[in-house]
Amino acid sequence: MDLLPASISQLDASILIVSAGFTSLLTAAMGIGGGVLLLAIMAGIVPAAALIPVHGLVQLGSNGNRAWMTRRHIDLGLLKRFALGALVGALLASLIVVQLPLQWIQFSVAAFILYLVWGPKPGRHSLGTAGQLLAGALTTLVSMFVGATGPLVAGFIHRHDMDKLATTATFAGCMSAQHLLKMAVFSAVGFAFWDWLPLVGLMIVAGVAGSWLGLRLLDRIPAAHFKRAFAWIVTLLALRLLWQASGF
Repeated sequence: MDLLPASISQLDASILIVSAGFTSLLTAAMGIGGGVLLLAIMAGIVPAAALIPVHGLVQLGSNGNRAWMTRRHIDLGLLKRFALGALVGALLASLIVVQLPLQWIQFSVAAFILYLVWGPKPGRHSLGTAGQLLAGALTTLVSMFVGATGPLVAGFIHRHDMDKLATTATFAGCMSAQHLLKMAVFSAVGFAFWDWLPLVGLMIVAGVAGSWLGLRLLDRIPAAHFKRAFAWIVTLLALRLLWQASGF
């Protein structure tokens, strides 16, 4: 078996591996941003038909490792409810045969992110069981079409006002559940992951190293600075979605 897919050169593979490490560091240290950045890099290298499933597999490895590293800090109740909703979203996605308009999704996701981060916050527990189930279902459904819903999930996690380590850990757990279900759906519809496994494996190893370093940088970031940076990074990613959707 060839180590690289026919469409990927050695230079391309090197760029992807380094990018996986850096973006994993970014997500571990700042709580958000790496998945979207990696998707943007991969979009210029990986064929369109393979982009979302391959990106999802890499993110599953990266987020799964980060969730394991920080497992003691995960809000397990929130994760279970999010995962149950995500299962519903994945089942719905497997039944959809017509792809949703990309611009509509981009506008909707961006608006929802901005509301979650900057909208009125009635209280710490404003999102109950139903809201957490719905968040899991909707973000997983959208993830099947646009790939990186990290900013949307991050906006949902941010609403719960957890400390910085619990935020990063719970985010990693939720994203792991979402990407695992995404892989199941793409496998069921016939995507061949086998050709990509050696390259994805190397990208995951780079992601593990990035997560390890990023989590150590996270410990050195004051909580107030983390929350401010987290909110602004999510906002900038939402504005980037609006810019893309506008067609400029």
